Amino acid sequence: MHIKSGLAYARVWHLVDCKGKSLGRLANRISIALRGKYKPHWDPLIDCGDYVVVINARHIEMPPKQQEEKMYFWHSKYPGGVTHINYKTFIAGHPTGPLKKAIYGMLPKNKMRKDFMSRCFLFADDDHPFTANILRSYDTPAPKATTTPDPELSQLGDSKK
Repeated sequence: MHIKSGLAYARVWHLVDCKGKSLGRLANRISIALRGKYKPHWDPLIDCGDYVVVINARHIEMPPKQQEEKMYFWHSKYPGGVTHINYKTFIAGHPTGPLKKAIYGMLPKNKMRKDFMSRCFLFADDDHPFTANILRSYDTPAPKATTTPDPELSQLGDSKK
């Protein structure tokens, strides 16, 4: 029998700093957090994803050659309505645009996609209004498990010798 608990399905607030990080790897990690795929009770039919606050989106690292060659396009659904723009021009006008499109493309193509994106907050610089909500930051490493030696186990090992 599957019992749902409120704490297991609670939404956590993540803080992601984009300064010096790769666009694709960062978008992949954010999309996993938005869907909640890292949680042990994850199910594709249940929305158990978290909130993600992304800061310094304009400082994403990309190789210079890729900045020139990477093209974004969209269509207005009118004849001749295709718009092409390269990465440098796109990030100059919309600092969070490339990251938003990358995250959007990595989410599942269904009705839940808009709900996932509504929990993603992108900011071009350090300032954001969600400082009180943040519980988990990707910049700080995860705490390492400290194991204290059990005296009884060490005695068992000594008696075998």
